Amino acid sequence: MTLPVKFYNRPTLTVARELLGARLVHISNGQKLVGLITETEAYFGFDDLASHAKAGRTIRTDPMFGPPGHAYVYFTYGNHWMLNAVTEKEGFPAAVLIRAIQPIEGIELMMERRQGRDTFGPGKLTQALGITKSQNYANLTEAGSSLRMEAGVKVPDKSVTIGPRVGLNTTPEPWFSKPWRFKVNNWKII
Repeated sequence: MTLPVKFYNRPTLTVARELLGARLVHISNGQKLVGLITETEAYFGFDDLASHAKAGRTIRTDPMFGPPGHAYVYFTYGNHWMLNAVTEKEGFPAAVLIRAIQPIEGIELMMERRQGRDTFGPGKLTQALGITKSQNYANLTEAGSSLRMEAGVKVPDKSVTIGPRVGLNTTPEPWFSKPWRFKVNNWKII
């Protein structure tokens, strides 16, 4: 079952935690690729100095201001696509970065794309799944969408580590240390 709009139209931290265990599905060149989400990070509001929204609404950040349950895909570090799920109400900039997955369907193609390496990183998972800018604004809540998120497995709190977001080297405190990263402890859900 595809996660509905109401799932995303909630506080970003709640969505970030509850996306752990969800199925991230991408139909790529006719092949279904699926991974269980094992790590997320929350970004929200104009005040979050780690969020792209701190710059206001721009061509790049426009999807963050859109309706909940849509994709925000951007390019970073000169070679990585990053996938986010937009959260909260339309007009308020908020999204959850999908940081890692555990491949469960289409594993062979994902491993081929990754040359046998893991999918534990936001650029690594998009490479494995074949996610690019063409998925920016995709409606993640439509059952027939080529990019969507579905209900998966429930991850108990005892299996989750909550800590600061990573890769925020120039972000000042208190935003640098906000405990807005959620990770499955052992990287494997099933």
